[in-house]
Amino acid sequence: MSPLAYVETYGCQMNVADTEMVVGLLQGAGYERTHDPARADVILINTCAVREKAVERVWGRASTLAAHKNRRPKIVLGIIGCMAEHLRGELRARAPFVDLVLGPDSYRRLAAHIEEARAGAKVDDLALDPHETYQGLDPARDPGGTVVGHIPVQRGCDRFCSFCVVPYTRGRERGTPPDEVLRQARALVEAGGKEVQLLGQTVTSYRHGTVEFADLLRLLAGIDGLERIRFMSPYPLGFSDEVIEAMAGSPKICKHVHLPLQSGSDTVLVRMRRGYTMAQFRDLVARLRAVMPGLAITTDLLVGFCGESDHEFEETVAALHELRFDNAFTFAYSERPNTLASRTMVDDVPPEVKQRRLAHIIDVQQGITGQIHAAQVGRRERILLESRSHRSDNEFLGRTDTFRSVIVPWRPGVGIGDFVEVVIERTNPATLFGSIVS
Repeated sequence: MSPLAYVETYGCQMNVADTEMVVGLLQGAGYERTHDPARADVILINTCAVREKAVERVWGRASTLAAHKNRRPKIVLGIIGCMAEHLRGELRARAPFVDLVLGPDSYRRLAAHIEEARAGAKVDDLALDPHETYQGLDPARDPGGTVVGHIPVQRGCDRFCSFCVVPYTRGRERGTPPDEVLRQARALVEAGGKEVQLLGQTVTSYRHGTVEFADLLRLLAGIDGLERIRFMSPYPLGFSDEVIEAMAGSPKICKHVHLPLQSGSDTVLVRMRRGYTMAQFRDLVARLRAVMPGLAITTDLLVGFCGESDHEFEETVAALHELRFDNAFTFAYSERPNTLASRTMVDDVPPEVKQRRLAHIIDVQQGITGQIHAAQVGRRERILLESRSHRSDNEFLGRTDTFRSVIVPWRPGVGIGDFVEVVIERTNPATLFGSIVS
């Protein structure tokens, strides 16, 4: 009987992609995946270090999962990913029951390290590799069929924003060879996939040799059977006219851009070391919308950053009203160890002020999103059915080209992985609801 591995994932889509790769590596080493930690011989937590709340969740979850090790001492318990890389010594001090601590560039050695841990060793492998892109490794695919697949085309980050740990946890920016990206995309199509999501911290700055991101998009658009190409997340300064032209020139490339703003205040953007001004961001949004009418633009916003005044916060609120993002992922700033902000700035916005500002900006954005969604009622949309709805097995969850979630009732002859035409009948700020018409 094959040993069983359980992997739990926290954080961004890159972590989801890493988990798929880790499971593929373990399957290649003879393991089977289980979704029940009580049955597992190996338990891995793939972690995020971007925000304090994510780190605290992992501390609690690690203690809970350690109970399985108390009952079955031969279980190998590992913490992998960004939190492992970022906290290093602190992790061993707070969680001495963990057998395995691996950073995000160490996964090729995972199976060997598990055997070392089985033999009684405490294993730490946290070396960052400036060349590792995991070329030649295949992610695990859902046995029931993969509709949407992730391909990391870029690892690491060279931006060094003052609040962000990513350059310290994932290393310097490097691109996956284009032939490898194309190989993985073709493999996804052969497995039944319809959409690929290209991942990178600053994905539009991708470059490998003479191939830039616009070239990569066009190469992928030439793959037969690949119906949709989506990417996340671009950096505002790396979004060239060539990328905009590539997007506009292919119906396969989704008309959705997730474009992190972080703050609508120029003075806060300087402290964040974002490298652009509101005028530059505004100009990019205008260029995108001029070339691709109907384009959906979503964003990230961080409130309560070091020194953020009431006036600076109101500039962010004004930017929301002006730019009218389709949606926004909003967060209150939490200081991360070893970042430039933690070393040179004071986290001086009181927690209650951060939470009040966060609640206000969520309320503003929900109002804008609600208005945008309400305008979709009566429209016909082509959606890709991705899964059953979480609400009911009698409903499908699909997505539009613009990344809007649509819930539709099940009907005979239609299944997950199909493209269908729907009419939008009602909405709320999170979801559209409709019926399949063809």
